[in-house]
Amino acid sequence: QVQLVESGGGLVQPGGSLRLSCAASRSFFGINAMGWYRQAPGKQRELVAALTSGGSTNYADSVKGRFTVSRDNAKNTVYLRMNSLKPEDTAVYYCNLRWDWAPTNGYWGQGTQVTVSS
Repeated sequence: QVQLVESGGGLVQPGGSLRLSCAASRSFFGINAMGWYRQAPGKQRELVAALTSGGSTNYADSVKGRFTVSRDNAKNTVYLRMNSLKPEDTAVYYCNLRWDWAPTNGYWGQGTQVTVSS
């Protein structure tokens, strides 16, 4: 099994920045994709940012130009840097990692709360 430990969430003012981290207990060798999702109260969980093993990225329209997904292979960690945060970004953020050998839906972090408020 793979454990994903998320950190970096918290309370931030509009316009501020946060960096979320997702540390995996397993090497990224053989990984297919890494993604960040979020779920706000009363809303469906949505894909925020994705990074494939080949280095391609994909972002939700609502965060393009503000969020950046990256990884550090040596640390088995994927990051989500969030700049120019808006109240609409308030949500629980979850990381998801998928390996070739893993179940179809991969593994999920425990979630970290991001609250953007004055």
